[in-house]
Amino acid sequence: MNLTIIKNFSSLNSKILFIPIVLLLGMTVFFISENLLIDNYYSFIQKDYFQWINKELSNYPNLIYNLTQFGDVLIILSFLAVFIVYAPELWKGLIPSILISGILTPLFKNCFKVPRPAAIYDLSDFTIIGKTLKGYNSFPSGHSTTIFTVLTVIMIAFMPQRTINKIVWCVGVLLMAYILAFTRVGVGAHYPLDVISGSILGFICGILGILSYQKYKFWHWINNKKYYPIFISLFLISIIILGVKIYHTQLLIFYISIVSLLISLYTIINAYVKK
Repeated sequence: MNLTIIKNFSSLNSKILFIPIVLLLGMTVFFISENLLIDNYYSFIQKDYFQWINKELSNYPNLIYNLTQFGDVLIILSFLAVFIVYAPELWKGLIPSILISGILTPLFKNCFKVPRPAAIYDLSDFTIIGKTLKGYNSFPSGHSTTIFTVLTVIMIAFMPQRTINKIVWCVGVLLMAYILAFTRVGVGAHYPLDVISGSILGFICGILGILSYQKYKFWHWINNKKYYPIFISLFLISIIILGVKIYHTQLLIFYISIVSLLISLYTIINAYVKK
């Protein structure tokens, strides 16, 4: 598994960034040049699409509210924690990707300060699932960025060799990513364009993280078992945080995340003891 990831990460070409960067810059330039971010015009031109998607998805509130949690870094990474033992090369691409995402996402949000749907629309016009968010940090969707950042790294890491398999694999992963990302519209937290822009930004972050993996060997220590106590501590802290989340909101996804972390904790402790 590690050899496959190394091969796929090493063969990634930076030219793949050209189209998503052009798309993201094109979107932002268009929004600014057409004054779409002034007087809440950005919000109103999407109202019909937002309400339609929100109405359709909010018919499944429990499912949507659980799935949207995958945009939480803690949740989505809890399902990948075990790879620290079995495929540490994956984490060498994940960590820098997440860090880049953590820098670029708030940068975009602070630059544009777009009001969220609940800050603009009448609350009776759409469904809110979970906490009502009324801040001015809607563009781009941070949850969507996280989802696409992580799934882009996974997509590249486990890319099949045959062309037809590559197509099926990429379509499947991207379809899953968009299903998860558009739950942000379903819960009433973001506009469709927030999700689309977040998906592009997340793809860019994922690719940048892998390219940094190629150039820098800063994360080579992940392979060394003597550093496993760091991850053991992080797993324990994460389990406590998830326990608090369950106390406040008893979502199924939180229970599954804890189980995943407990399995990973057992695996890494077992590997460390046998060093």
